[in-house]
Amino acid sequence: MRDVPEWPVLRRYDAAHSRRIALPLGGIGTGTVSLGGRGDLRDWEVVNRPAKGFAPASSFFAIRVADAGHEAAAPDGDSDPDRTDAGEAATNVVAKALEGPIDPADYGGAHGSAIANHGLPRFAGSEFLATYPCGQVVLDDPLVPVDVCLQAFNPLVPVDTDASGIPVVVLRYVVTNDSDRPREVSVAGSVQNFVGADGSEGAPKGNRNAVRRDGDMHGVFLDSAGVDPAAEQWGSLALAVVSETDVSTRTGWADHSWGGALLDFWDDFVADGHVEERTSQAEGPMASVVAKRVLAPGERHAFTFLLGWHFPNRLSWRRDVTVGNYYTTRYADAWQVLTEVAGALPDLESRTLAFLDAFVDADLPAVVKEAALSNVSTLRSQTCFRTRDGRFWGWEGCNDRSGSCHGSCTHVWNYELVTPFLFGSLARSLRDTEFRHATGDDGHMSFRVQQPVDQARDDGVAAADGQMGCLVKLYRDWRLSGDEEMLRELWPKARKALEFAWIPGGWDADQDGVMEGSQHNTMDVEYFGPNPEIGAWYLAALRAGEELARHLGEDDFAARCADLFTRGSAWFDAHLFNGDYYRHEIRPPGSEDAIAPGLRLPGIGARDLVNPELQIGDGCLADQLVGQVLAHVSGLGHVLDPGNVRTTLRSILAFNWRETMADHFNPMRSYALGEESGLLVASYPHGNRPDRPFPYYAEVWTGLEYTAAVGMFCEGMDDEGLRLYEAVRDRHDGWRRNPFNEAECGHHYVRAMASWGGVPALTGFSYDGTTGALGFASARETASWFWSNGQAWGTIEQRPDDQGVAVHLSVLGGEVRLRQLTLAGTGSVDLGDEVWKEGRHQEVRVPAR
Repeated sequence: MRDVPEWPVLRRYDAAHSRRIALPLGGIGTGTVSLGGRGDLRDWEVVNRPAKGFAPASSFFAIRVADAGHEAAAPDGDSDPDRTDAGEAATNVVAKALEGPIDPADYGGAHGSAIANHGLPRFAGSEFLATYPCGQVVLDDPLVPVDVCLQAFNPLVPVDTDASGIPVVVLRYVVTNDSDRPREVSVAGSVQNFVGADGSEGAPKGNRNAVRRDGDMHGVFLDSAGVDPAAEQWGSLALAVVSETDVSTRTGWADHSWGGALLDFWDDFVADGHVEERTSQAEGPMASVVAKRVLAPGERHAFTFLLGWHFPNRLSWRRDVTVGNYYTTRYADAWQVLTEVAGALPDLESRTLAFLDAFVDADLPAVVKEAALSNVSTLRSQTCFRTRDGRFWGWEGCNDRSGSCHGSCTHVWNYELVTPFLFGSLARSLRDTEFRHATGDDGHMSFRVQQPVDQARDDGVAAADGQMGCLVKLYRDWRLSGDEEMLRELWPKARKALEFAWIPGGWDADQDGVMEGSQHNTMDVEYFGPNPEIGAWYLAALRAGEELARHLGEDDFAARCADLFTRGSAWFDAHLFNGDYYRHEIRPPGSEDAIAPGLRLPGIGARDLVNPELQIGDGCLADQLVGQVLAHVSGLGHVLDPGNVRTTLRSILAFNWRETMADHFNPMRSYALGEESGLLVASYPHGNRPDRPFPYYAEVWTGLEYTAAVGMFCEGMDDEGLRLYEAVRDRHDGWRRNPFNEAECGHHYVRAMASWGGVPALTGFSYDGTTGALGFASARETASWFWSNGQAWGTIEQRPDDQGVAVHLSVLGGEVRLRQLTLAGTGSVDLGDEVWKEGRHQEVRVPAR
């Protein structure tokens, strides 16, 4: 057996802080099975929709340990004469579920504990070690004469969406015999064939299990002969063990009543560490795979199991059209998933660990690394998926049994920073959908995109922040990738999308660089009059439009954008900045006739257009500078006065921060409670709160906290930004909330992926794919940083001295054009204008200016 790799650890959770942990294991767009904090498998969300709480019947892993050369006593205490194992009656036999203890808070229920497999004996203690996508569960029990550690992961390789999009869970049970005698160890995995059910509706019908073997992989294939092949719940599952010679299987459990099926399985497994076949007529039969071997004193062995799935019939948002899954076009069924993964597993794991090692070893605050990496899990949750054609889509989040808020909503997806920096092709897929399909010839962009794409504009409402943000993201993604073809294809619609702001009755109808019109936005209402949240997005979009137009030779349009930006930015600083922050000047439209069609979402905004409710007014908004923050991250610089920006960020922290929520009134949803700390969406430090402010003003959203923090990092306010990161992660501590699920309007909310912004912001990373210019901040002392631009990733090490900075630059994945390296405040060095590919390393010196 090859050596078991050591996995990096960002955070440890003891048993008391593991109850809420559910680490999603699965690929981008494939759905997931989550690894629970005690080592259980929970939330089986693999059948095209969310399924919180769904766990197939009697699906678990277990271990049996006995002195080698002995067989177990039968349940009545007599030796079973039919067993073929040689030896005397067994001694020192112990069998347990490979899980830690159930939290006492889960003991009670109408019929006892509701926890899956609650009646199984389990380990006395457990500890959860996390570095997403790797989860380790260390199990300990004085009655078990071996040490056990579960290593579970799904491949995650930046840039490589296929390697990161495999529908598989790798479960490696590392068992060490630390005793002075040989031990017989068996590890069993069981899963119900639930094809036909998705955790919400449907049921197994005519399901069947079959033993399969492929090379050194033994397992069971689970499919159905009775479920309609066109049904969303139709598909297949597979469970197998790799590189084991003594393997036994079951394709069914005994059809006994009153717990008899589980009793029969347990007795069979405990007796000799094997299982014998049973005949079952169940519609959803059980499948079991058991591997057995003898471990010498001091020997360590990894039992590696693979769990895969294949459910091709994903339905559209409205569940009226089958749009399919990209991942199922790559495999014929779940068994093929396992055969391909088994052969590639060492490479997939080493590439994943290369990424994690580079990231974890970076000289960045641990809480920033943890928040950034943990929220990457949202890409693998049922929030996100890829349709049969490979196009990337996302809900805003997930309800327990359904998606939450359809349409790759532009104003929510504006905030996330994982796709552009880790998986650039996914970001560019979103841009293609937004401009090519969701934007009309008049520049009106539907902020929710319908499926299939020929119906993309059916929802018919434009969001001001969403539309302007898409222009900024187009600039960012073009710059990060240097994808000239994408830009030239999408630019005509992008220009129209910017010009749309200037239509009569539109956002900036008088074309003065200030948005005054009806601005639908991420607060699910329309703002009337100039305000910083949408205004900063508009200013950033004007800067992006200027840069893109100038690059494409449209100098007149570039000049127009520059003029509007200059006038608008000056007006904002002169009229909306109140000395502390930027306020909202409410300008009622008076009537619907003053508002251009397609700018209002019926039924949820202000009803009184003469004295509109649901506005910001004099409030201090946590994300009032979101457009400024994303302008920084995208390389557009300041769009508002730098001094006012820094003052505003300090005010946001001073006015919106709550050290405790114990005395805080909130009429809506609570994401921070009791003695927890957090940043309010808005506050009214100078009074004058509207009778009915916008609906979410008193809530706490992690995505806004991260956005404000990234803005602080960009302005050199590192300590203040870290305070916000720490508050978020303290609330998601495994006891109160799941560290891998930051909720807002649903689980795994997209906005929380703003947390990745701390990485480029703290390192000063910038990249221009059109010129090959790479940039970083200058480190004050020796430092090693992780970098990524969506097309490549690597590390940079800086060693400053009196003459400049010695730099070791590495490309560890993907490829990137590099011409010049600049360290801000130090100087630049020529890199020769070459394409650097994976594995290239180079020492250069950046001389001091």
